Amino acid sequence: MYTLYHHPFCPLSRFIRLALGEHGLDLRLVEERTWERREGFLVLNPAGTTPVLIADGFPPIPGASVIAEYLDETHGLEAGDRRLLPASMGERVEVRRLMAWFNEKFFEEASNPLVTERIYKRFMSEENGGGAPAADVIRAAKVNVRYHLAYIGWLAQTRNFLAGDRLSYADLAAAAHLSAIDYLGDVPWSEDEAAKAWYARVKSRPSFRPLLSEWLAGVPASRTYVDLDF
Repeated sequence: MYTLYHHPFCPLSRFIRLALGEHGLDLRLVEERTWERREGFLVLNPAGTTPVLIADGFPPIPGASVIAEYLDETHGLEAGDRRLLPASMGERVEVRRLMAWFNEKFFEEASNPLVTERIYKRFMSEENGGGAPAADVIRAAKVNVRYHLAYIGWLAQTRNFLAGDRLSYADLAAAAHLSAIDYLGDVPWSEDEAAKAWYARVKSRPSFRPLLSEWLAGVPASRTYVDLDF
């Protein structure tokens, strides 16, 4: 049994939840509001960020990329051809490159600003940065979503999955970030049919079901969020 400190709309936490789901691992979720800087959580991860995975016999495992590597080292071989980080070095490099693209670049330019402005700020005190959403930040992030979607579409047109022939961490990372902002209706799916078709495939996987079942009071999900044939 693993314990994951997360926030339901943290894209990086969603990525790890998808990875754990693909491995079929039991999971206990603990919601963490990182902006509160809770002392007990800072002991687990001094950086104060989610996700953080707790595994018996190990120190706290902080950060999406560190957790992903840990899961591959502990469960990758037994996954066989369903391994999320391929065996060959060239394929591993490409998966890691795309993981970094989505978990760092996409996160900084699009998913984190949108989630922060449109979700987190609702729960933050004024001292912690809460208040009205910043319209200029939202506009810029929406523009950035468009070119990231175009890149996903290009990858989806040239490969079976984003990093190659099989599902990998790259697909789960991209889908996790898209899912968080798709809830808000901020993904212009009509602009790229290849990206849309790829996301529909990933979204239909059993590991995605727990994410699609979560709702935020006062913030209704977009029409496309739970629709597998959107």
